[in-house]
Amino acid sequence: MPQQQQSLALSEDQLEALNKTLNYGMPEHTRQMLNSLSAADIAHLLESSPPRQRSILWKLIPVEDEGDVLNEMGEEVRQFFIDQMNIQELISIFEDQDVDDIADILQQLPKQITYRVLDSMDYQNRQRVEEVLAYPENTAGGLMNTDTVTVRKDITVEVALRYLRQHNSLPQPLDQLLVVDRFDQFQGAVPISDLLTADPSTLLADLIDHAIQPVPVSMEDTHVAQLFEREDLVSAPVVDESCHLLGRITVDDVVDVIRDEAEHSIMSMAGLDEDEDTFAPVLRTTRRRAVWLGINLITAFIASGVIGLFQETIDQVVALAVLMPIVASMGGIAGSQTLTLIIRAMALGQIGKSNTTWLLTREGLVGLLNGLFWAIVVSAAAMVWFDDQTITLVIGLSMVINLVVAVLSGAMLPLVLKSLDIDPALAGSVILTTITDVVGFLSFLGLATLFYT
Repeated sequence: MPQQQQSLALSEDQLEALNKTLNYGMPEHTRQMLNSLSAADIAHLLESSPPRQRSILWKLIPVEDEGDVLNEMGEEVRQFFIDQMNIQELISIFEDQDVDDIADILQQLPKQITYRVLDSMDYQNRQRVEEVLAYPENTAGGLMNTDTVTVRKDITVEVALRYLRQHNSLPQPLDQLLVVDRFDQFQGAVPISDLLTADPSTLLADLIDHAIQPVPVSMEDTHVAQLFEREDLVSAPVVDESCHLLGRITVDDVVDVIRDEAEHSIMSMAGLDEDEDTFAPVLRTTRRRAVWLGINLITAFIASGVIGLFQETIDQVVALAVLMPIVASMGGIAGSQTLTLIIRAMALGQIGKSNTTWLLTREGLVGLLNGLFWAIVVSAAAMVWFDDQTITLVIGLSMVINLVVAVLSGAMLPLVLKSLDIDPALAGSVILTTITDVVGFLSFLGLATLFYT
């Protein structure tokens, strides 16, 4: 898009200035300000605006830039605009878009609309898009772009460079040429840096970097991201089971995966979707949050039910009601620390069968040592506060029990949930809170009942 100035990130001052032009009814001035921004900045502006302002801003964006802006948005905000478009508007947006970006948008559309959009494309583009759509969104096949530059290994550097110059444009970023045979079997890759510095008469076969390994088309996107991170890749070829070259994945797509994973981990802890729209309407936001509030209410009733079992003991020793929240709270924090650590390690691919036992043992010992230390601290405080040796012993023992159970639960829950195909980030914190509350109350009140009766 035409840009007078491209910012690295839309600042708060720019946001405020744009909002003022909208509030004062200055559309032309707003349009000029939008033309100075990159597609990513415009998308950020739209995501940072309430629905009414979004609709006004969208009308001021040139039609030829709409596709680029849509591709920079989160899924929910993107869907907000797609729902307002007719089929012709959608078709025009897909012109000059990369295959993987087109596939991302089409996956959000109803099937009948997707078919109509595909029918509007020429045969070559439709075939490329359908090839990407054939793979799940969270795999290498769903991430890849079929627009590649391929060469044979029996040509010289001079011929390869002449071949590149014949192209009107080249796919970006272009850091390597992919080498295939006449059956499109992947043979290796030649880094562009080697191509530019080699003698023109050198055969490409002599420049192939055999350390560059292709990515299986079925590899999960999170594993692809880990591969790019470990190997510092800019792009990577994608192959099928027979090593036929299908396309390539570029670092910009991997950055999106990393960002989505980070957002997923944060939002799921609160029972929210990673694409949650900050400025979504009241009723939609209320409905989504109500689900997990309801689940949390059920777990709260379970914990309250445990307390109710020891009502007579609490009536006899009022101090129990004062100290009871301490045990559950300490267990909850200890368990959350371990849960977060394990989920992060799983996301980085650091946990496997070979190290699970060691990790569980380590966490158990950490829980025991922390339990003993804080049991002494809390017991001393309880002794000074209530001058009761029994309650001092009760809270000390229950503190040790709950902290050990909490850290072991925090370590085991993600592994168990993952084996059941349940998202640990989404369900782990809710289950963990229930466990620490129930065990904390049960151990504290149970020991109190045992010692006081």
